[in-house]
Amino acid sequence: MNLIDLFYYFFGNKTLIDRMNDVRIGLVYRRMIMKQKYILFDLDGTLTDPMMGITKSVRYALNYYGIEVNDLNDLLPFIGPPLRDSFRDFYGFDEVKANEAVIKYREYFSTKGIFDNKVYDGIVDCLTALKENGKVLLVATSKPEKFAKQIIDHFDLAQYFDFVGGSEFNSREKKAEVINYVLEKNKILAADAIMVGDRKHDIIGAHENNLPCVGVIYGYGSLEELMENQADYLVDTVAKLTDLLL
Repeated sequence: MNLIDLFYYFFGNKTLIDRMNDVRIGLVYRRMIMKQKYILFDLDGTLTDPMMGITKSVRYALNYYGIEVNDLNDLLPFIGPPLRDSFRDFYGFDEVKANEAVIKYREYFSTKGIFDNKVYDGIVDCLTALKENGKVLLVATSKPEKFAKQIIDHFDLAQYFDFVGGSEFNSREKKAEVINYVLEKNKILAADAIMVGDRKHDIIGAHENNLPCVGVIYGYGSLEELMENQADYLVDTVAKLTDLLL
């Protein structure tokens, strides 16, 4: 790097995240990522913003137990992790109560919350560009597969994905299990794939399956969360995600 390059690096238009990626990953690893043919996408917080639908469904479930929630923003941590774990972790529910809470959640979500959702700006352009460049796109979400397919169909995204994989209603809830299911179902080698997601569960699940993971900061995971769990790459916009994966 010459003096001119150094000047633009420190005083130019690079964001902090861009600089961190330069230091942590380097050009060689960037090229390695770009060779991945199969791209697994998380759904909530990565492809779509499900804030209203999920938080209203959680509030409905909590109201069943007499727990009042006035600010839906207090329920944002529920976006991403498996629901059962969230009721246990955030409200101290035991196994029986957490299972019941999930049932109450789905009462609301299946009829009202499921489409109270929106596709992030730029995602359609991103998926289009990736498909046009020969990438094979798949969904790997902790959301029940039935709901995930309904959401993908509702927003006319099915044309971009070769496979939509999710949890079962009472099994395959951990992200590592979902990713393994998607890989095995489609006979994909870990060396040929990469995961994209917004929460630590995406990173942990990817690494347990020997996949690199791109952490997207425009979703519901913080920069600190993604860094602490060692995301292999970080992007803060959909445009940068597209550039990275092409």
